[in-house]
Amino acid sequence: MPTISLCMIVKNEEEVLANCLSSVEEICDEIIIVDTGSTDRTKEIASKFTDKIYDFTWIDDFSAARNYSFSLATKDYILWLDADDVILPEEQKKFKKLKKNLNSNIDAVSMNYIAATDGNGNPTFHYRRNRLVKRSKGFKWIGPVHEYLAVHGNILEADISIHHKKREKKVDTQSIGRNLRIYENRIKNGEEFSPRDLFYYANELKDHKQYNKAIIYYQEFLDGKKGWIEDNIRACIYMADCYARLGEKENELMALFKTFNYDEPRSEACCRIGDIFQARKDFKTALFWYQLAVKMKHKKTGGFHHTSYTTWYPHLALCVCYWQLGNVEESIKHHELTKQYIPNDPKVLYNEEFFQSYLKNQNRKDSVK
Repeated sequence: MPTISLCMIVKNEEEVLANCLSSVEEICDEIIIVDTGSTDRTKEIASKFTDKIYDFTWIDDFSAARNYSFSLATKDYILWLDADDVILPEEQKKFKKLKKNLNSNIDAVSMNYIAATDGNGNPTFHYRRNRLVKRSKGFKWIGPVHEYLAVHGNILEADISIHHKKREKKVDTQSIGRNLRIYENRIKNGEEFSPRDLFYYANELKDHKQYNKAIIYYQEFLDGKKGWIEDNIRACIYMADCYARLGEKENELMALFKTFNYDEPRSEACCRIGDIFQARKDFKTALFWYQLAVKMKHKKTGGFHHTSYTTWYPHLALCVCYWQLGNVEESIKHHELTKQYIPNDPKVLYNEEFFQSYLKNQNRKDSVK
């Protein structure tokens, strides 16, 4: 059975670190913690799980810190996590089984990353990441910020999920605007951005409400024609977000249509287009786009995935559109489909009461006839 080194970089993670490490300590044979400048109890907490705790002077470069942590590993494979990630009990069982049966010809293992969940713990936003890599391959992290692990070879897609479990943390004033600052310092230093840099810099601008500037960089990224398909599609969707914030509905719609330049229609873009036509009270056109969203919901992309757009959202919208178009039977049908996904959601509960009242009144009218 292969051995595993857990390699982590941390800073001021006292609220979450124990939860992370306790979820993985039975899986890993070695835990390596690289601290980039904690001023809280992070190291003290880490010491309860490992004595391999190292310091790394922060130089505004996440890849440098992660590569240093990887350089300290001694086991067959390296697992990486962030401090607010956890492996839930059922996923731990899957991971242990994977470890027991992992063939030595596997160079990397990708796992599903559940970045957000709803009130019932159901995933709402997820994507895949290469989490476990063979140490002897010497894979490196690339990029000072929004870094990625460059892997190649025989990659296994495992049915294992790692959950992002962000808890309330004290505000780290040094981290506010850090990523944007790193990018802008690189620009000042005359560095040339890769396509990935352009995409993630635009994301940071959007997140900091610099919408017009974000649009410029999303367009530069797309014009370069060197981006990953999923990032191209996401850039168009994020451009649509920016236009929406700026109140430019026509440009929002055009940005969503632009996603079709890169691949088959995605449910998210179709739903967003449907929303625009529904807001215009053009329910017939909106119906078309929501129906297309349902049709395309099973496409697997490996990119960012908002679960709502491939589950309940288009059915809820179809419920509304069919009602507005006078097709009560189809409206109720899609209400029932929505209910399968989010039975306790306030919108569903409201519609349930509405339809029950409507059908009761209809039955009363029929009995009078």
